[in-house]
Amino acid sequence: MASANGGIIGKYNVPVDNGQAEVISTFNASGTLTTAAQTTSLEYLVIAGGGGAGSGVSGGGGAGGYRTASGFSVSASTAYSITVGAGGAGSAAGNSSSMHGSDSVFSTITSEGGGYGSGFQGAGDDGGSGGGVGGRSGHADGAGGGDVSPSGQGNDGGNRGGGGANALGGGGGGGGAGAVGGDSRQTDGTNYTHGGHGGAGTASSITGSSVTRAGGGGGGADAGNATGGTAGSGGGGTGGGTGGGDTAGTANTGGGGGGCQSSDAEGSAGGSGVVIIKEPAIVDLQNTSGMWTMQAVYTARIGNNWTS
Repeated sequence: MASANGGIIGKYNVPVDNGQAEVISTFNASGTLTTAAQTTSLEYLVIAGGGGAGSGVSGGGGAGGYRTASGFSVSASTAYSITVGAGGAGSAAGNSSSMHGSDSVFSTITSEGGGYGSGFQGAGDDGGSGGGVGGRSGHADGAGGGDVSPSGQGNDGGNRGGGGANALGGGGGGGGAGAVGGDSRQTDGTNYTHGGHGGAGTASSITGSSVTRAGGGGGGADAGNATGGTAGSGGGGTGGGTGGGDTAGTANTGGGGGGCQSSDAEGSAGGSGVVIIKEPAIVDLQNTSGMWTMQAVYTARIGNNWTS
């Protein structure tokens, strides 16, 4: 008596390394990205330069516009120009276009520079995130700068927290990618001389670890016993006041500059932007013809013993 066990014939999938690993390119200054040979889509993070802050009692600068997405279509082995926006200047002359942050650009993606934090009694500037209103504002509430259209790149700058027109009041905080700038804060029953806090930035893990960028600058204080607004997380500058002067936005975060207090001549500059590109690793599965060993096993019983 005999029996047979057949083998298996078929195909199996084999992962094939074609040589293109994941590539992360960080641009802290303008340059050129050339995509890898098999890259047809990628992930990007494009942050513009943050806004600077004006003179007198000033609002905090707004963060640079923040745009990110994955699955963005590109052409393989193609050069793409990268523009990294500079931060806006701090100003001793009130408000000027040089205080607005510069745009960052990759392909068809443009992030708007941050709006400046207004100088004394001025309205905040619109931008990727809006700048804070100037101290002792005579404007109606809502004078903090707005985020640009289309929205989604950032948030509005802060306003005065209360009090009548031209009353004592600190500057509003600059908007951040993750939150609006804070309004000036109350110091007594009448006055709001503390600067508004900068709006928080937004975290990204495009480089493999979580990093927060594009925070708004804190607003400046209006009186000697008042504090400046805190820096928005993610590179915003601190507003000037009791305990220290204003500080600039951090380079390559798009953070807004801190507004100055009444005894200082000018606010601080915004931080420069950054562009980060992640190209995925490409690994193929190939169908490869393969055959398992065919075996036929014959057994027979002879007496009380089995043989093969």
